[in-house]
Parts: sequence; C-alpha cells; structure tokens
Amino acid sequence: MKNRSYFYFIQILCFLVIGSCKSEQKTISKPIKIAFLADVHLQDIHANFTDANYKGIKNPTTGSYNTIRTMGSQLRSTRLFNENYFAFKTALDEIVSRNITLVVLPGDFSDDGQPINIKALKKILDDYIVNHGIQFFLTTGNHDPVRPYSREAGKTNFLGAQGNELAILSDSSLINNNHKLHPIISSEIKQWGYLEILNELSSFGFFPKKEFLYWETPFSMYDYDNYTLTAAASISAVEKRKFSDNEKQISIPDASYLVEPIKDIWLLGIDANIYIPSGNSSKTNETSSASIGYNNILTHKKHLLPWIRKVSLEAEKQKKILIAFSHYPMVEFYDGASKEMEQLFGKDKMQMHRVPKDTIAELFTDLGIQLHFGGHMHMNDTGIHKSTSGKTLYNIQTPSLAGYIPAFKILTINSKEEMEIETVVVDSVSNFNSLFRLYEQEHQHLKKSATNTIWDKEILASKTYINFTEQHLKELVRLRFLKNDWPAELITKLEKSTGNDLLKLELKNTKSIPSIDKLSKNKPEYMALNKWTGLDMVYDFYKLRNAGELAKGKIGSKRLAQYELVCKHLMNCENLEMSLWGNIFYKAMHGHPSGNFMINLKTNTIERL
Repeated sequence: MKNRSYFYFIQILCFLVIGSCKSEQKTISKPIKIAFLADVHLQDIHANFTDANYKGIKNPTTGSYNTIRTMGSQLRSTRLFNENYFAFKTALDEIVSRNITLVVLPGDFSDDGQPINIKALKKILDDYIVNHGIQFFLTTGNHDPVRPYSREAGKTNFLGAQGNELAILSDSSLINNNHKLHPIISSEIKQWGYLEILNELSSFGFFPKKEFLYWETPFSMYDYDNYTLTAAASISAVEKRKFSDNEKQISIPDASYLVEPIKDIWLLGIDANIYIPSGNSSKTNETSSASIGYNNILTHKKHLLPWIRKVSLEAEKQKKILIAFSHYPMVEFYDGASKEMEQLFGKDKMQMHRVPKDTIAELFTDLGIQLHFGGHMHMNDTGIHKSTSGKTLYNIQTPSLAGYIPAFKILTINSKEEMEIETVVVDSVSNFNSLFRLYEQEHQHLKKSATNTIWDKEILASKTYINFTEQHLKELVRLRFLKNDWPAELITKLEKSTGNDLLKLELKNTKSIPSIDKLSKNKPEYMALNKWTGLDMVYDFYKLRNAGELAKGKIGSKRLAQYELVCKHLMNCENLEMSLWGNIFYKAMHGHPSGNFMINLKTNTIERL
C-alpha cells in the first residue's frame, strides 16, 4: 500500500503541472451516444430452479410457468419485481432502434444478486451483444451484491398456489413456522458476493478485454502511456482488487474500473458500495448493507479518492472525455429542499440518510468530476454543485425502469464541452399485463383471509406500463409512505382541506396574501380549487419527486398553476408544518432541467431543449 500511495503521489504532482495548462476544446468527428439504464432490478420471471425441480406457477393467460413475487409485495416496495422484466427488454430494443452501441447500467441490475437472476441478466445482455453489437458497462449497486461475500438467503413473498405466498430459500436452516406453503429450497436464490457476480459478468467492463483501448482499477501500477493488456489482466482478478477497512481490517473487494471503449471516451465506473463492519472480530466478514452511499466514503473507502483525482488529471493530460458513473448520487436530489424535509419529516424519514452531504458534493467536484450519472433513488433529477474553487459537478439521476416514470437517459457527446441529455420514457411495453390473471388469484385469496390491508385491484385495469407504474406509486404511498414517513396530524389536515381551504390559512404577513378576491371573480378557476384536497397534492408531490419534469405533463399545467398559488401562500403561513410543506412542494416544481437539456462544461451552463 505504501508503494502504491507513493506511485499515485508522484503521478499527481506531474499531472498538476501538466493539467495547469488549459486544453483546447476537443472536437469529435460525429456525436457519440451512450445510454444509461439504472436500477433495472432484473428478476427472472421464467426462472426454473433446477436443483429444486421447481418451475413456478402456471399462467392461465400464456400457458407457461412463471416465478414471480406477489402483487402485495410489489405495492409495498419502491420497485417492481416482475413487470420490469418486460420494460428492460423494451428499453434495450429502443436503444437498438436508435443505433446506440454503448450502454451503461449504474448498479442494481439484479433483484438481490441471486445466481438465477445474474445468469438471466447475462443471457439477455449476451443476446444483444451478439445480435446488435452493443457494449455493456456495469457497476455494482447495493442489491448486487447485497454483502461483499456470498451468503444464504431467500424471499418469502413469491406467488404460490391459490394466491398464497411461497418462500424460496437457499438453505433449509432459513425455514420457520410462518411459512404458509412448504418452502422451495434452491441454492440458486442465495445472495452472491463480488467474486461470483464479477466473474459471471466479466465481459461487461469488470475485466480488461482486447477490444478496450485502455483499462485500469484503483490497484493498477501502470498508466496510460505504458498500458498493455497483459499488465491489466495480471491485476484484474477479484482477489487482487481488495482493500482493508480501517476499523476492523476486513478485506473487501472493490469493483471500480476505468475503461476506454472507443477512442477518447473514458468511462469511470465507481464502485460506491460502502459496507460498514458489524462484527466484533476482525476475522468476521459481517457488514451492513451499502444503501447509504457516498456519505461514508471518507471513513470506509477513502482509497478511491486519490485514484479518482489521478484519473481526472490523466484525462485532462491525454485530452480524453471523462464520464463518471456509479450507483449513488453525488449531489443532493431533493431540489434544495432537504433541510425543510428533514425539519418536517425527521432525519430518519424520506430516505434523508441517503442525501449526499454538501461536503461530499464539494469533494467530488474538486476531484475533477464534471459529469456523473447515478441511480439508487429511482428518481429523475439533475443536481448541480458549484464548489468554492469555481468548479461545477452535474449529477444526472437516472430513473428506474421498475418505478414511476419508467425511463432511461441518453447522453450525446457533441464535443468535450457540449453534452446533450435526453430522457426516454418507456411506455409501450409488450406483455406487461400478462401476469394480471395470477394477481387476480392473489387478490381473491386476500379477500377471503382479510388478514392484511388489501391492495387496490384497480391497478389490474392499467392500459399502459406508465399507468401501471403510476398506480404502483399511488398504492406505495397509501400502503407504506403515509404511514411510515408522514406526521399523522399533518396528513389528517391535508386530507380534510381543499385547495381553497389551504388558501385561507392565516399568514405571518398579511401583505403577502394572494389576491383571493380577484381569483374568486374567475368562477371556474375558483371552483377548481375545491376539486382537490391536500392529499391529492401529496400524491402529486411523489410524482414530482420521482419523475421530475416528466411528471408535469401528467399533472397538467392548470393543476400545477393552482399548486403554485397555494404554495406561495403556504410558504408565508403561520403554521410551521404547512409553511415547510409549501416550501418543499414549491421547490419540487422548480428543479433544474431533468427532461431533455444541454450542458456546457466550459461555460457551466444548462438549458432545456
């Protein structure tokens, strides 16, 4: 480690001298396109557990067998488990139709790193490589792997016979008395660790290939000028790409890599999974999950920092276009409303622990990252951080195909400075409703047992995949978010208040009261405020939170104008909760461009297209 640190230190000194000279704008012969698909969460709905002789339940619609999770479990999860299988293939077909051959998956490409799902992913990607010439580049998320090393696991919410829940477990020791049906035991449902996942998916950026113009990891001892495939291969094994956690000296793999797949384009895949040791002994490999993201990098994965700085300086020296991607956001993703949200909901609600601290955004900006694509939050968002040194970082949050609104990003590189981002909505998904009759059996079973809150069957009337994900979000809010995240009294107030009622709340400063008298003269607009309640506003907030600008067309300009009027009133309201709520919603409506937009990295400007 000392020799490696000295090696980096000498390189950085050299690069600082060279990098101090500004390079001229680098033009390219024609625009280069790269697609980003985050949080695919692939589960093989056609899984056949060969070591258990189990092939799923028969689908009365198709006549085939499916291995799927219950609708009840989907509607209490931030992601779909089943229908996203079809959405993933639809997105890949759309990419093929646009003649894009570089595709990045920034983590959570699997359900939970299970062998059955990793192998299914590989099969799908290999098909598009052979038939369409696509190059795929992956980085790991907190669901792949769930922990650094393989472990026994399973799921208790698969759909079984007669609508019951079925457990599929990797080991009989996981069986308990709560299972309604006799569990299926299969080693193919265990959670794989880094070694197994990276080796299975070796051809997707994790290891060097002869086709690559350059490839390295944080542990490489060579640089761009003396690169050889032999040198890269010699240090590429997972066993040679480990670091020790400072607290417990636990050895943990790191899947980070830098690759030049085509001339002058550098893709920096950062493995930002940070596992906190939880065992009492340095000999144990027990850790926490990695869901928090970058906030723990300074204490538990700081070896990445000098490497990222080295890469950014080398990219400048070699006049390469550097695009970074990882699973986690580097910049705040609540449109600047995080402080208000923490005050209203609490530090442990609304996934506030996942919001990157300002120091993290400052750190990566100063390390030289200008453009970063992330996932994890299942949100469509653009975050911008301007550091005190004058540098700017653009964090592009790629939405999930397993949530509302399902979409992916396309980056078009026009030059070293000019970057165009398009957000492609995935709606016309074939067969997305092919499992609905199985869910009907589940719903009938739940009605008979009546042991839990039953999900709304209206979702089975969805005509499009977007409509399906919208119903999923609505049920998720009803069944989970309202109960877990919101102050009960506030929800009660909002539920009982129309838009007009909210406009009548007492203000701190009466001079700032909106012109309600003038509004009331316009009878249709005034009456429209009585057609929705604060609870409708809450549901639309989640649409904006998840989909950003993509949600505005679904909500409608008239309703948004009414929300704007109400928010401006609430922001000056005497009631603190209502004031915070008005600020939060207002900021959600006025975030940075997140649909189709252009970024100029030289002038640090962003504009909608």
